[in-house]
Amino acid sequence: MTPSDSLIPQPGHYIRVNGIDMYYEEFGEGKPLILLHGGTSTFQTWQPFLPIFMPHFRVITPDSRAHGRSNNPSGALSYRLMADDMAVFIQALNLDQPLVFGYSDGGQIALELGMHYPGLAGVLVIGAAWYKFSPTYLNTMKAVGFEGPGEVNIKRIQRESPEWVEEMKRDHVSSGDPDYWQTLLKQISVMWWTPLDYTAQDFQKITTPTLVMLGDRDGIVELQQAVDEYQLISNAELFIIPQADHFTAERELNMRIVLDFLLRHTGRSD
Repeated sequence: MTPSDSLIPQPGHYIRVNGIDMYYEEFGEGKPLILLHGGTSTFQTWQPFLPIFMPHFRVITPDSRAHGRSNNPSGALSYRLMADDMAVFIQALNLDQPLVFGYSDGGQIALELGMHYPGLAGVLVIGAAWYKFSPTYLNTMKAVGFEGPGEVNIKRIQRESPEWVEEMKRDHVSSGDPDYWQTLLKQISVMWWTPLDYTAQDFQKITTPTLVMLGDRDGIVELQQAVDEYQLISNAELFIIPQADHFTAERELNMRIVLDFLLRHTGRSD
């Protein structure tokens, strides 16, 4: 398979997991690598980085619950529930200790997966994940328009972030409902406003080799939280990305550093 051929997506798949129909696509061959996207994004966020990971791994890119083409009949949304989804997904596909790389909300899911399903993943990469409320986090939520659990200022978001709104209308589908993106934002606001209250003991449950990564100017997650996570996880490495915020940390060079971590912890050097 040539690099150009490898970018042609295989047909998408649906699989029933934990009460939802989860959509995913696959690329390449080898050890499975699951890429988990952030909140209000879809599997497509990983498309620019497929050429980096595909030559080495069987890359699997699911749409998380309520996102993209994956549904959410219950209307419930939490990081723990989404980690449960991913655990069932891994088991349903008979994946043997897959590598799991999540960024933003995907990083939160990876964090929960490590805490509640130790050993299920072979390697974890936890990108831009918080573990406690901070003034930075809460102020950012309010500034964007997420004013409280279930309280979303839709008009403000439409006025101040029209491009984001158009992306959500395009990417998130639900039985032909053109306003489904608003439902998603209300559901996700509850999750974003729910304290996590992790303890040191929760982090110590993670025994999988773990890379904690964060931009030094994230703007949502405080730098100290990434340092704390690194120190609390027994088998962790820390990757602080210089001059990167929450939305610019996903760059090709940084993905290659993640690739190096994955290859080292799978016994490969190619």
